[in-house]
This record gives sequence, structure tokens and C-alpha cells, in this order.
Amino acid sequence: MTAALDQHHRTHMAVRCTPRQQLRRPQLSPREIEVLLSWLRCDSKNSVATHLFLSIGTVNTHLARIRTKYSEVGRPAPTKAALVARAVQDGLISLDEL
Repeated sequence: MTAALDQHHRTHMAVRCTPRQQLRRPQLSPREIEVLLSWLRCDSKNSVATHLFLSIGTVNTHLARIRTKYSEVGRPAPTKAALVARAVQDGLISLDEL
């Protein structure tokens, strides 16, 4: 009985200790990354538009394209909080930078 429990324990520990499957990353353009990171650090899209010399429509277009690209790789990000999570997961920003 002890050998069976030991084998069971080793099997389940191996499953839990296996590195998480690599996340698929969308191919964001440098400008999309710039807009995304600026928006994550700012309170409003208007601030991003002013800071990056863009119209609010262009900011919205970039964010919509970013969301589409994340959805296409199976990692939807419909909210700002979800985009924060994706950016952190992908190493685009750290929590200390927010």
C-alpha cells in the first residue's frame, strides 16, 4: 500500500511541478505596444491621445486591434484589467511600473 501511495504522490507532484504551457503572444506593432502601455499607465484615453499626439479615435482603433490580436491567439482581453494581465504575462510591463 505504501508503494502505491508513494507512486501516486510522485505522479501528482510531477504534474503540478511541470512548467505552465507557454502562452501564445500576439504580434503587436511597436506603436500598439506604445499606446497600450501609455493607456495602462494613464487614467484616460484622452491623456494617451494628448501625450502621443494622436486623436482619441486612433487610440481607440489601436486598443481595438490589440484586443482582436489577443482574441486571435486565444487570450481574450475585453477589459482594461484583462489587458493589464496580458501585458504583465507577456513581459511588456511589470506591476511596479503601473
